[in-house]
Amino acid sequence: MINRLLVWSPVSVVSLIARVCSSVGWDPDIGVFQQSQSWAFTFGRACHLTLLPHTVPSPTSPATLEKPVLSLHPPWTTIFKGERVTLRCDGYHPLLLELRPISTLWYLGHVLLPSHKKSIEVQAPGVYRCQTRGAPVSDPIHLSVSNDWLILQVPYAAVFEGEPLVMRCRGWYDKVVYKLHYYHDGQAVRYFHSSTNYTVLQARASDSGHYQCSGTMRIPVESAPMFSSKVAVTVQELFQTPVLRTLSPQEARGRVVLRCETRLHPQKRDTPLQFAFYKYSRPVRRFDWGAEYTVPEPEVEELESYWCEAATTTRSVRKRSPWLQLPGRGSVLDLASTTAPAPQAAALAPGDKPLSFRKTPVSRSVPSVTSVPNSTFTGLQFPAGHVPTAGPHACVPLPTSTDLSREALQPKVDLLLREMQLLKGLLSRVVLGLKDPQALRELTETPETPNSLTVNPITPETTVVESQEDS
Repeated sequence: MINRLLVWSPVSVVSLIARVCSSVGWDPDIGVFQQSQSWAFTFGRACHLTLLPHTVPSPTSPATLEKPVLSLHPPWTTIFKGERVTLRCDGYHPLLLELRPISTLWYLGHVLLPSHKKSIEVQAPGVYRCQTRGAPVSDPIHLSVSNDWLILQVPYAAVFEGEPLVMRCRGWYDKVVYKLHYYHDGQAVRYFHSSTNYTVLQARASDSGHYQCSGTMRIPVESAPMFSSKVAVTVQELFQTPVLRTLSPQEARGRVVLRCETRLHPQKRDTPLQFAFYKYSRPVRRFDWGAEYTVPEPEVEELESYWCEAATTTRSVRKRSPWLQLPGRGSVLDLASTTAPAPQAAALAPGDKPLSFRKTPVSRSVPSVTSVPNSTFTGLQFPAGHVPTAGPHACVPLPTSTDLSREALQPKVDLLLREMQLLKGLLSRVVLGLKDPQALRELTETPETPNSLTVNPITPETTVVESQEDS
């Protein structure tokens, strides 16, 4: 008997103790007995101290375990009364030497459900959560049960920027819906002849809001239009708006290095991003994996003219940073106005004209600019004592054709007004002659008539010649 015990392996001994402990009701999840007898506490401590040190070690500390992922199948948060859906809890499940492992806990609201399986079927409305051993509680899933003729079904999972947003307007137990309309915040956004899903290919933050659908069904004849309940949809931000910063001299090793910084959503930490850098509207480095850009030595004095852009590899989501703000001073671009305009996209349409920037001539000083009050070319004028000593050159708008030709067009406009006045007087006399010829003759016999109106048949031709000469 003793020889047999000596050849037993430690695993066999632990397995035997596990059988004894589990047979008397020891709960390995909490390390105590489910019974209330006094002897259970003493024997439970022995099971707890014997079995827990022999559990299979976890590759991840329980304090750093991520919350499990709760999924819904089919993936709709609203169902009809009497239907069932499947909930699945995916997370870390440690291997324990026990006969009755409890690896998953399920909650409906604050009530603990009796099932400990990895997936369960439910049909009751409410807020569901799950939890695996040593991990936090999962994110909730809100399940709604409707008794209406028409429901709008939206995905249970969060929809992020750039991802497709799919909605389904469903009739009672899959009856076909005709004359189908989808609404976003009370405005009709799409119409279909019969049951069809509404899909936003690349969701944006502006797609968030309350959605609703309406339609008719043949039960057995076509019914009046029916409306579903409104459902709230929120499009999550994939990553924050980037910010352009300069590295410290220690990090840059004597160079001037810009870094485009942003932060991904915790659920999308593995999403790859690319970065591009611009000087004014000109790209100095197109999209690449690196988030840093080394500024050439000749352009170091124009750092405030830089900005960056972050985007996904498919360019479904693109976000632009503000202009670079150096520590201790604002951007020169903000001196002309209190609000700096957002940088425009680098890729312009074929018919658009690029934004022009003109450097202030070196030979012109600030007093010379402010001493020309009647100049037709208006540039950026800085008050005395506030002229910037560093940063990009001031942005000077180019003169337009309207400013250059305003004085040349003024005489032509005056001549046109005089001709219109003469034409008005002539037309008034023609109308008077048609209504009362006698009054027209009396008016033309007055001595003031030659001086009041002189109609020269050659005047139009003379006017045309003058206009051609002016042009």
